[in-house]
Amino acid sequence: MDGILALWKERGMTSHDCVFKLRKILKTKKIGHGGTLDPDVDGILPICIGKATKVIEFMQDSGKVYTGEITLGYATTTEDVSGEVVATTPIETPFSQNEIDNIMKLMEGEITQIPPMYSAVKVNGKRLYEYARAGLEVERPKRKAQIKSFRRISEPEYDKENKTQSWRFEVVCGKGTYVRTLAVDTGKKLGVAAHMSDLTRLESGGLKPAQALTLAQVAQAVAEDTISEYLLPLEYGLSAFDKITINEKTWLQVKNGMRLAPEVFGLDSMPKKPIALYYQEKVVALYENNPKEKNKLKPLKMLRTEV
Repeated sequence: MDGILALWKERGMTSHDCVFKLRKILKTKKIGHGGTLDPDVDGILPICIGKATKVIEFMQDSGKVYTGEITLGYATTTEDVSGEVVATTPIETPFSQNEIDNIMKLMEGEITQIPPMYSAVKVNGKRLYEYARAGLEVERPKRKAQIKSFRRISEPEYDKENKTQSWRFEVVCGKGTYVRTLAVDTGKKLGVAAHMSDLTRLESGGLKPAQALTLAQVAQAVAEDTISEYLLPLEYGLSAFDKITINEKTWLQVKNGMRLAPEVFGLDSMPKKPIALYYQEKVVALYENNPKEKNKLKPLKMLRTEV
């Protein structure tokens, strides 16, 4: 079995839990996911099966869309609702829509984030959440994140009794963005403690909710022998790359991993980004510029040796 599956991950389970269950349902071990979702988060989890596992890394590079909620008034250890409260700043006077929108607009573009202590980022060979669980604080590496858009999608609601203020948002962002941290940093720019109180991933790897199945629906499709109807081809995961169709002669060279000039692929100049090579309508390899050899492209990833 080979292909890409849009899984709707439900809350209460890890991404690893989903892969573990799918291996049993689909009766195959070669399964991977394209981007971790926390247990409290639901939404699109790209699943790659069989040969499609070769394109996981490239699907992870694609943009993601999330919708969620930011709550001002207190911060938590995990930066979301699952953590313990570590700071409170009661909201005595709620912020205006303009104040909120202006701050959110400032956070678009390339920003710098410090990953949460409860995250899988490694420091000195250990993941940050391991330090956090041991009650240890370590210096966290700063990371760049691309925020294409970050906007409020609901009216801000003020809870007079608990002195908090919340609103829903939508963010379109690049690989490696911590949306929890985006929520916390929004609060910091407003001068108050904050956390992410809800999150759903609406798009990842080009996959959307209309394409997605829950684990129960996957099991049902397998039982009814219709699962193949929901599997997307390996090529789907590479739709962001420029497509170059090659002939049999070039295919034999590519198959052997040869370094080739751009002219061989019908290009007038060296491409700025990797290219996807197709033979007989199937993607066979990704090629990229070879910095060690002038005017030559080299294999970035061999995807098929037989067509």
